Amino acid sequence: MRLRLVPQETRIDFFRYAPYTFGASVIAVIAALLIWALVGLNFGIDFLGGTTIRTQSPNAVDVGAYRQAIQPLGLGDVTITQIFDPSFAADHNVASLKIQAQPGEESAASGMITKVEAALAGVDPDIRFTSVESVGPEVSGELIRTAFLAVGLAVCAILFYIWLRFEWQFAVGAVAALIHDVVLTIGVFSITQIRFDLAVIAAILTIVGYSINDTVVIFDRLRENLRKYKKMELREVMNLSVNETLSRTVMTSGTTLIALIALLVLGGDVIRGFVFAITWGVVVGTYSSVYVAKNVVLYLGVDREGKKPSGGAGTQFADIDA
Repeated sequence: MRLRLVPQETRIDFFRYAPYTFGASVIAVIAALLIWALVGLNFGIDFLGGTTIRTQSPNAVDVGAYRQAIQPLGLGDVTITQIFDPSFAADHNVASLKIQAQPGEESAASGMITKVEAALAGVDPDIRFTSVESVGPEVSGELIRTAFLAVGLAVCAILFYIWLRFEWQFAVGAVAALIHDVVLTIGVFSITQIRFDLAVIAAILTIVGYSINDTVVIFDRLRENLRKYKKMELREVMNLSVNETLSRTVMTSGTTLIALIALLVLGGDVIRGFVFAITWGVVVGTYSSVYVAKNVVLYLGVDREGKKPSGGAGTQFADIDA
């Protein structure tokens, strides 16, 4: 007896309201861009600059007590994490504190570091600072440029891959879906003002990979069905392809969301931004695979004659395996 979340055969008309779903996606992207421009992002220490302090103590690390002791100092964005390493001895307890740059300073002032040390000494008299590293605004600005460049290059590489594997219309649809996912993710972070740091950039790159994987699965089935049902209308073939892969999509997204929601609830503050980004990305990525990527292909149309035009890279490499 096997569990089925989706019936073996479904006949859902995904493209019945194609103009409305695609229009809603365009409006959402424009709104996200406007909010991003007007409100901005709550950049973390990685992008604003600040100081990283590494502590060591023979006593166990109490992140909550550390945070409570530092809170009265009014340092703004402070991230505290315990560091685990198999090579550490039993009495080798290490923690990392990231403090945002203070107003008028490139990093936390030396006097402020002394206050932090005194505050933590009240919690653990044996604590000592083993290293203090500062990140200035110039380095932070370079990190912002590099992070967004990484996302842009990833999208361009995917565009090239889809263009070789399928028709150019498929490549345009896939990249439109990726841009939709990335922009909406940044827009949500702008609305919620959740801390935006390098971990979130890593999450966005993960979203790009997850979204394109789901899109390519449906594209593969669509290409097979286009060859199989040459007389059927493009819209009907696309509906058939999405329905045939629906069970796989629901199972993959569903099981992924179960793990992500558990991490979101129980994972703590340190990874909350990263997990939230991926959770949101799984939802919008699943949506965009059908209602953005496939709608773009539906509007652009595809070559139903199976001809291979000279110099057309989109078809001459169409049978390359992933």
